[in-house]
This record gives sequence, structure tokens and C-alpha cells, in this order.
Amino acid sequence: MEQPAKAYLEVERTGEKIECLFNPAELTIAKSVSWQAGDAKGVDAPELRFQAGQSATISLNLVFDTTRTGQDVSAYTSKLLNLLRVDPELPSNDPARASGRPPWVKFHWGELHSFRAVVDRLQIRFTYFSSSGRPLRAKADLTLRQLQDEKLLPLQNPTSFTPSPHAVHIVRPGETLDRIAAARYGDATQWRLIAEANRVLDPLDLPAGTALLVPERPVRGGR
Repeated sequence: MEQPAKAYLEVERTGEKIECLFNPAELTIAKSVSWQAGDAKGVDAPELRFQAGQSATISLNLVFDTTRTGQDVSAYTSKLLNLLRVDPELPSNDPARASGRPPWVKFHWGELHSFRAVVDRLQIRFTYFSSSGRPLRAKADLTLRQLQDEKLLPLQNPTSFTPSPHAVHIVRPGETLDRIAAARYGDATQWRLIAEANRVLDPLDLPAGTALLVPERPVRGGR
């Protein structure tokens, strides 16, 4: 069975790939243009004159969960925060003229590739902690803004055949994938959706404490 493509951010200069632990459940593309109303008298509405297009934005929500390994989840979220910091190694950086800037990034997901964009907004919420206070789960709301005029990414989801992330389930002692599917979907036969989303090779080897991504059931039709 073909494995679902993993989404990642490509960083300028270093070429670093910041991988998404879970593919985003939603991806929103927004684009607007400016029109100006001309002077007009005696009419119900003035004629509009086109001014210019505005930068497009991509908004997505990412989930980072390390409850299975116990690793500090900030090891992943700090990479996103670094995208807002000035990179002194960029060729355009000139401290004498205060021309430093953060790097641009590109979002990739299988056959989907975005325009070059800068991080316009980032909000990270830590939602689960170990008993010692170590953050183990975080949700990141990320907005990317188009850097310059270039072709927008194609409006297609290359992994539309795969379920979308919806929730994280922590396996309890004695739980199996079919029981989890029955509880989440009301249908035990849908356990393969959970297995594929988490790349579970052996459905019988499911240690207690494992963090499982529970996807939404895909909408059939159109393929």
C-alpha cells in the first residue's frame, strides 16, 4: 500500500526540511485585489478601477505530538519560531543598512508546492505536558504570505485519497485498533484508516501510551 506523502516546509539558504509530524487537516488559500471607485455623480454605483493584486496567504494548522517518545515537543516548534528570526547568513543581509530579514519558505505536500512565502503569523499552543512539566503536544496556527508575484500553487490535494487528521488518541491498556475505530467511528471495520494514518504495520503490536492520529472518515465520490 502506498504511504501518504508527508508535508514539510523548505527553508531558504539552508534547504532545511521542517517536516510536519502529522499532515494538516485543512489548508486555506486566500487572495484579494484592490479596486478603487472613480468619481461619479448621478449614478447608483461608480465604475471600479483595478489598482493591484495583494499577496496571497496560506493558512494551516499543524499538530506536533511526542507523547509516544517522551521527547520535548518544543524541539519541533522551535524550528517554526526560528523562521521569524533574522538570518544573518542571507546574501541580502547588510547590518550597516539594517537590511536583515528572516528566510522565506516553501510549503510542499506531495505534488503540491507553494510559492515562496514569509511567515506572517505563528501561534503555538502547548496542550499536553508530562508529570515533570515537559511539553509533549502542541498545536501551531501558521500563516504564510506570498513574497513576490509568481504562480500560485495548484488548488489540489495530492493526498485526497488519505484521511485528514482530526484527533489524537492515547492507547489505553488492552485497547486494539478495531475497538478504537468502534469508539471513534461507530464502526470497528474502519480500523485500517487509523493504521494507515499512523503507519502501523502490526495492528496487534499497540503498546499502551501510544499516541495515535485519528483521521476523519474520507468522503467518497469523485475519484
